[in-house]
Amino acid sequence: MHVRRWDYLRSMNQWKTVGIVGAGTMGSGMAQIAAEAGCEVVLVDAHHKALERSKDQLARVMDRLVEKGRRTSEEAAATQGRIRRTTDLVDVKGCDLVIEAIVEQLQAKSDLFKALEGILSEEAVLATNTSSLSVTALAQACDHPNRVLGLHFFNPAPLMALVEVIPALQTNPDLVEHAVANMRAWGKAPAVAKDTPGFIVNRVARPFYSEALRIHEEGLASVADIDASMREVGFRMGPFELMDLIGHDVNHAVTSTVHEAFYGDPRYRPSHVQRQLVAAGWLGQKSGRGFYAYDGKKKVGTEGQPKQGVADRILAMLMNEAVDAVFWQVASAHDVDVAMQKGVNYPKGLLAWAEERGFQHVVAHMDELRGRYGEERYRCSPLLRDMAQSGKSFFQ
Repeated sequence: MHVRRWDYLRSMNQWKTVGIVGAGTMGSGMAQIAAEAGCEVVLVDAHHKALERSKDQLARVMDRLVEKGRRTSEEAAATQGRIRRTTDLVDVKGCDLVIEAIVEQLQAKSDLFKALEGILSEEAVLATNTSSLSVTALAQACDHPNRVLGLHFFNPAPLMALVEVIPALQTNPDLVEHAVANMRAWGKAPAVAKDTPGFIVNRVARPFYSEALRIHEEGLASVADIDASMREVGFRMGPFELMDLIGHDVNHAVTSTVHEAFYGDPRYRPSHVQRQLVAAGWLGQKSGRGFYAYDGKKKVGTEGQPKQGVADRILAMLMNEAVDAVFWQVASAHDVDVAMQKGVNYPKGLLAWAEERGFQHVVAHMDELRGRYGEERYRCSPLLRDMAQSGKSFFQ
């Protein structure tokens, strides 16, 4: 049965019918992506209102795309017609793939997967859109853990190209290759990540926030000046603007989760300043105040000025983290750079950027920080030091 099941998967050109559980922003976005790729989609949510909101939102999106000439009226109608909305989980029976997009709680997701196993055939694939939980732990709750994997889309899913493909320890290797092929068929840029805390993006991106917070806490530069420094080197938003957009409750929770999962590694230590914002209810744009004040979505206040050394310090930490992800085999060099460009819109892949600057330059910066502070937070990746000494390239 095992061989026959995975022979069936290898013979499939594309997932034809897709179930998505959870009709929030992410679930609705994934439904749109799958439907536009030609799949028949069953979107499930326990609440009728959530399904209605999802339907209305998709209609508005399709209308805008038609107005801009990016879709024909026929294409828009076909996309909407491929999505069936229901409150009954049993309606996913017959789907080739089911992706969960429910609350970020291990028990809730595990319970859902157990319920789905009682509905789906053994050939169906179970995927989680988790951004922080262990895919291996979720698979463990299943009778057939070899058909479980992570498909982590980024918000807004229809616009962001990246999908992190995360196999559990138990995942059949054939399924990873199959998932990558299907994500490409859906028009996405897949990056395969080891099932480690934060996967690629939420691990490698931590210094963008944490080192900016550290610089601010030390009084070396203002919030506005740090943001201006990062925009000057090509980032679309500075770290404080982005944290305000994401929401400090969300950003602090992700940092805390990664820090705990790495057994308190000081590189991922959360910020007291951000914790205080959460305690005050100053969550960013959605509450009207974070590091900045807001009038609706408009930031109130004067713009900062780039400050010498700020961007170099944050970039050195980011590049070191990216190299370390390769060192620990979290992902290939190619997939790390794809993930950071396609998942969080970095102006360049961090590894290619480090090569361009010179690995020796990044090593020197890390050693300078380590010498000044004497903290493990600033330890240089062994692979970064090796690259600097050998003169080798990640990509040539």
